[in-house]
Amino acid sequence: MIPEELRYTEKHVWVLRTAENGVRAGITDHAQERLGAVVSAHLPRAGDALTEGQHVGQVKSTVAAFDLYAPVSGTVVAVNDELTVSPETANNDPYGEGWLVEIDLTNTGGLDNLLDAAAYQDITSRG
Repeated sequence: MIPEELRYTEKHVWVLRTAENGVRAGITDHAQERLGAVVSAHLPRAGDALTEGQHVGQVKSTVAAFDLYAPVSGTVVAVNDELTVSPETANNDPYGEGWLVEIDLTNTGGLDNLLDAAAYQDITSRG
């Protein structure tokens, strides 16, 4: 099931608005299923400036690597360090404890570029 309250990128990243200018982001359930068992996450650092669409890291599994692209522009304010110790959390709870980064938005209008749950469902059902 694709959570209705989240927004999505075509590159399988979800975004949850957590404050007026803040969001939390992670990989979708669809992405973690395709990856298989996650073994590491290489993420940006707190303080890093991100530009929407910019390559910002990678999640690796036993069989593949998943490139991460910034879903919005802003500054990283928190990174989920738990993934360093327990990367499988991205598999077990991708929409909760498996989050990747928190971002302070440069422009809240960037959220308008993201997909709603129905549009994301259309993308995942195509293959």
